[in-house]
Amino acid sequence: MNRVAVLGARGRMGVASVRAIEASSDLTVVAEIDVDDDIQDIVDKKADIVLVFSPPGAAHEQVQWCIKQGIHVVVGSSGFDEQSVEDIRAALVDHPDVSVFVVPNFSVSAVLMTKFATKAAPYYESVEIIEIHHPGKVDAPSGTAQHTAELIGLARAKAGCAPSPDATTRDPHGTRGGQIEGVSVHAVRVRGFMSSQEVLLGVEGEILRLRYDSVTRESLMPGVLTSLRAVPNLTGVTVGLDAVLDLD
Repeated sequence: MNRVAVLGARGRMGVASVRAIEASSDLTVVAEIDVDDDIQDIVDKKADIVLVFSPPGAAHEQVQWCIKQGIHVVVGSSGFDEQSVEDIRAALVDHPDVSVFVVPNFSVSAVLMTKFATKAAPYYESVEIIEIHHPGKVDAPSGTAQHTAELIGLARAKAGCAPSPDATTRDPHGTRGGQIEGVSVHAVRVRGFMSSQEVLLGVEGEILRLRYDSVTRESLMPGVLTSLRAVPNLTGVTVGLDAVLDLD
């Protein structure tokens, strides 16, 4: 039975994850750590895996600390961009027996949406992303939106696609959203939503909409458990739940 420590254990995802882990037959929670708790408890309780849901600022340092302790890590915190992954990869050079699994979204629906959007993007002239979350989310855009935009941008670049057409020359309020790898991304924060994302793809006379909605955190728990079970068998740093799902 793998022993799991949860960082950010009193947050929404942390609480749901602790319940799901304790309900499983092959995983157990040995440490629940949040703000002002001693991270050394992870070592003292002999955790095999650390599940990180801390705020982005703290999460980066905590992941590096876990690597130095020789403990596998599953990262559920947002804010782990390409540079963050490179920093993890550099740290793992001295710790080849440790694996880190960065999961931008634990929703299987979100993973499928990103995969479908990446496949479709080279066939459409225009592509934009709208992500919608609850107003308690501290970072924008979401990790899922960033990951989706990066994959779409790479797919379009490989296919030699031109930039999405946009005649906008004046936008003093920044309403056209942000740009990630040439893809416009719009972050919406509305009470009542939990986690949603829509990718809009268009050509003359036709629009393709790809969307997922997670309405409870329990819907994300199969992805959390899958990631915890997979990380001891991975090598180095791995990004995206799709890496351990048989989607091809």
